[in-house]
Amino acid sequence: MRIGIALPNTTTGTNGPLMLDWARRAEERGFAFVSTIGRVPYPSYDSLTALAAVGGATSRIGLLTNAVLAPTYPDAVLAKITATVAQLCGDRLTLGLGVGARESDYRASERDFAGRGAAFDRQLEYLHRAWRGEPVEDGDFPGERRAVAPAGRAVPVLIGGHSRRAVRRTVRWGAGWTGAGGGPRRAEPTIREVRDAWRAADREGEPRLLGLAYFAADPRHEAESDRYIRSYYAYAGSHADTIAEGVVRTPARIRAIVEEFASVGMTELTFTPTVARLEEVDRLADLVL
Repeated sequence: MRIGIALPNTTTGTNGPLMLDWARRAEERGFAFVSTIGRVPYPSYDSLTALAAVGGATSRIGLLTNAVLAPTYPDAVLAKITATVAQLCGDRLTLGLGVGARESDYRASERDFAGRGAAFDRQLEYLHRAWRGEPVEDGDFPGERRAVAPAGRAVPVLIGGHSRRAVRRTVRWGAGWTGAGGGPRRAEPTIREVRDAWRAADREGEPRLLGLAYFAADPRHEAESDRYIRSYYAYAGSHADTIAEGVVRTPARIRAIVEEFASVGMTELTFTPTVARLEEVDRLADLVL
C-alpha cells in the first residue's frame, strides 16, 4: 500500500512556512505523497495553491488534492490552474475531484449547487481536452477558439463520491477512486463496484483506490485534535461525532487502520492531521513506514 500524509492546510494553527517544512519532512521520511483537503467558506489554505508551493519546495514526493470540488471552479480556470501546477511540478500532481455535499461551498463560489453533477460531467470532458492542448471553446468571437492551456500529459484523476454516477465517472475518466472520509467499511461496497465496473469496461490495469484516516500521533494532544475535527465538521450535525470517534490517536490504532483499509482493497492511504505540529510527521512515519 502507498502511504501518504496530508498537509495541515485546514488544521487550526497552521501557516505557510509550517506546510512547506511539513512537506519537506514528509519527503525526507519517505511518504509517497502529500495531500490536501479543502472547503471554500472556511479559514483554510487553498489546495492547488498550496501544492504549487510544495512542488517548488520538494523534488520527488507526489502531490494530491483530496478532494477539490471541481464545479466550484469555472472550467477554463480549473483547466489552466491544474495544467500549470502539473507542469511546474514535473507531473507529480494527481487530482482528487468531486462535487461535495455542502451548498455553502457553492454559494461562496457563486456556482449552481443543484446542477453540480451535470456540470462535473461536462467539466471532466473539458479538462481532458484542455490538458491535451485542444481548443475547448466554441468561440463566440472570430479567432478566439483556441486552447486554454499548453499541451501536456493528462493529469491523473481520482473521482470522489459513493454514488453510481461516481463509479461511472471513475471508469470513464479516472485513474481511480477516492473514498475521502468515512472509514474502510463505508468504502468497501463502492470499492467492489468500482473494480467490477473497471473490468466490465475492459480498462487496463487496476484502479487506484485511496482511503483517508484522520490521525493525531501524540496522545497528549487528543483534546486539541478533537476540538479541531468537531469544528471542521460542525455542519454535519451528529455525523461529526462519528468522524471524531474515528480519528486514530494511539500507535495500535494507527497501525491497525492501515491493515483495515488494505483488507477492503484500498491500494493507497493518506493520513490527514488533526494537529498542526511538525513532529507529527516523524511520529507517523515511525509507526507506518
